Amino acid sequence: MYNLSMIGFIKGTVHAYGLDYVLVDTGSIGYRINFYHPESLSLNKEVTIYTYQNVREDEISLFGFLSLQEYDLFVKLISVKGLGPRIASNILSAASADSIITAIETGDIDFMRRMPGVGNKTASQIILDLKGKLVEVENIENDKLVDVSEALKQFGYKPAEIKNVLKKIEREDGSTDELIKKALALLVK
Repeated sequence: MYNLSMIGFIKGTVHAYGLDYVLVDTGSIGYRINFYHPESLSLNKEVTIYTYQNVREDEISLFGFLSLQEYDLFVKLISVKGLGPRIASNILSAASADSIITAIETGDIDFMRRMPGVGNKTASQIILDLKGKLVEVENIENDKLVDVSEALKQFGYKPAEIKNVLKKIEREDGSTDELIKKALALLVK
């Protein structure tokens, strides 16, 4: 099941909020959005909330996030078998996106078990399904390193592995082919 949200974000004024929702006034329409960070809101202040539209047989609802990083993590969390949008939102309300990503990438099951609604089985499933898929190789300015990154992706290496090896070879000299060989040698160890 793949859900493309029709509403990517909502920009408007905070009309009201509660523990798990915000009501955003866009001028002539008020959107009720499931939102778990009420401490970050102020009444009558402008806000931009990135949204995920969840469509079920008996309900259509919006889930909101202050950053694209939170939104992206939410979408990945709900891709995990047995993990729905409410539990994914609860996880994001209990910890920062960075700490959740770190816990998943390091296989910290104890951290994940402490999240609301997550038991041993779900914590293990989250780590199994998402480990290595959350770290992106970002902001590579060296053209050779971009080529090395692309080559390693083609060989099937995970983004976290690529990011780590690029840090080790970023100051190395040599052709793209030589850098790919050095990266592969480090990855094989």
